[in-house]
Amino acid sequence: MSYLYLRKIKSLYFTYNEVADTLEITNDSARVICSRYVAKNLLIRIKRNVYALQERWKYLDETEIMQIANIIQVPSYISLTTALSYYGYTTQIQQNYIESICVNKTFYKNVDQVEFNYTKISKQYYFDFNKLNGVFIASPEKALLDALYLASLGRYSLDFSALETSKFDKEKLRGLFTGYPKKTNKLWGRHASA
Repeated sequence: MSYLYLRKIKSLYFTYNEVADTLEITNDSARVICSRYVAKNLLIRIKRNVYALQERWKYLDETEIMQIANIIQVPSYISLTTALSYYGYTTQIQQNYIESICVNKTFYKNVDQVEFNYTKISKQYYFDFNKLNGVFIASPEKALLDALYLASLGRYSLDFSALETSKFDKEKLRGLFTGYPKKTNKLWGRHASA
């Protein structure tokens, strides 16, 4: 019966505190209920004390999945091929795979068949992202630069043949390259003219 009341929670994700408020029970009782419902596949545990209704999960759109990526690792922003695909700057399309940049640690997390990939970069390169449709996401040029930088270190594989290079703001790219290692810029130079 409690589960029917949980369906009244309309937010994309929620905590056991919200479950306690909705069901008018203590936080401890709500924690137990959430654990039981995760075991029964009625709830999905996104991370500690963050849940989603299983029945809604399979209907989430790309933007909602990216919003969830932002809360799994805070702070983080969507970047790399995921962002390039979102903007239409690459013909490569990823299914159930979301790439983010963070400053804490590199890690992967699978949440009900969606793979969330977080790549750590130095704080000096953690910039040029905005909140768009409720999602922290890199600009197209910064998503490319993140990919180029990581590829120049051997930490990322970028499909250059899938890039729509004419779409990038060349002036903005030149400005963003300032402060990055020369090999990052050289890598772009080799592929941008190809």
